[in-house]
Amino acid sequence: MRLTNLQARVAAWMELWEPILPLLVAEFILWTGFGALLPVMPLYFTEHGVSIALLGVVIAAWPAARLVTEPLFGMLADRTARVPMMIAGLLVAASAVGALAIWTAPVAFVLLRALSGLGTAMYDPAARGYLTDAAPEGRRGEVFGLYNAAQMGGILLGPAIGGLGTALMGGYEFVLVFASISTFAAALAVAVRVRELGGQHRPAIPASALAEFPGEFAPELVDTDHGAGGTPGAGDSSAAPGTLVNRFILAAILVNMAGYFGGGLYETIWALFVTDRGGDVALVGATFAVFGLTTILVSPLGGRIVDRLGPFPFIVGGLLVMAATMFIYPWVTEPLLYVPLVAIEAVGFSFLGPATYSVIARGTPAGKSSTAQGILGSAGTVGTITAALG
Repeated sequence: MRLTNLQARVAAWMELWEPILPLLVAEFILWTGFGALLPVMPLYFTEHGVSIALLGVVIAAWPAARLVTEPLFGMLADRTARVPMMIAGLLVAASAVGALAIWTAPVAFVLLRALSGLGTAMYDPAARGYLTDAAPEGRRGEVFGLYNAAQMGGILLGPAIGGLGTALMGGYEFVLVFASISTFAAALAVAVRVRELGGQHRPAIPASALAEFPGEFAPELVDTDHGAGGTPGAGDSSAAPGTLVNRFILAAILVNMAGYFGGGLYETIWALFVTDRGGDVALVGATFAVFGLTTILVSPLGGRIVDRLGPFPFIVGGLLVMAATMFIYPWVTEPLLYVPLVAIEAVGFSFLGPATYSVIARGTPAGKSSTAQGILGSAGTVGTITAALG
């Protein structure tokens, strides 16, 4: 009997999350390749004659392309089928990354990095808009907690594969080929398993999920004529604004800029900071690993708590935790203490991310999920570029 109940709960869980899981798997595959690429890109470019001065231009070509095009592709994704756009963006990005192993002139690096940014600008708003609309009512925070965990899982696994492959193959070209193949594999996963939602509204909550997970959904989400979630606009989407110019989107833009500013700051100086304070490269790697593992473990739970209690306290709390740890780091004299501090910061991030996405969804008019995600993506890119330049 206990096994039968467990099987029923697993089946109900799979039915509830079936529209979401294939895209999360694709995200994990994609970010595994991206994670393998991150540590070696500067080394590969300088090995092929890119000066330190030009290196900044090469690296910046990717976010610059996203900054300009992501809102445009977001609007397009809301007006066309999202799955073909996701596939096309991934194929463009995969081709551009693979071409870096063949076309090695400095000018080519700039152009191909920009093309890769263009591909991800096509993919990301469509993917996040899809997740927003495919999320069961009242579970957006949990969906984006799983989304963050999938990305972090790829970032953790990717460098290990990239490092081992580079050592065995004797060159950085392996990482470029691996990242390209991973991106192609993500495109294949989207093409085979992700299905269009068939409209702008989130799918109904399966009756089996309501039976197996009582108390998980607000009563107003159940409609006696249509089943769970059967009425478009039910529940937390019923009071959606009529325009993207509203306080929810403005708040999310500011939070996204702040969060990505922190990310850009760490990407630029964290390794230098840790080694300057007496740490070594192994400690740098350990801090990234701890941040990733903590996010993987906490983000899904953080998303569920955000769904139950509301996003705004966790946005404020997450930002305060991250700001406090940033303030404390320079005063710490023992580098090993950075590890527990990074774990605390990751907990704040694990609540901040799902809470921010919940606010974005709350302020998004029907049919404009990808447009909103494109605008928010550009806001984050501004934060990253500002931090790197600063």
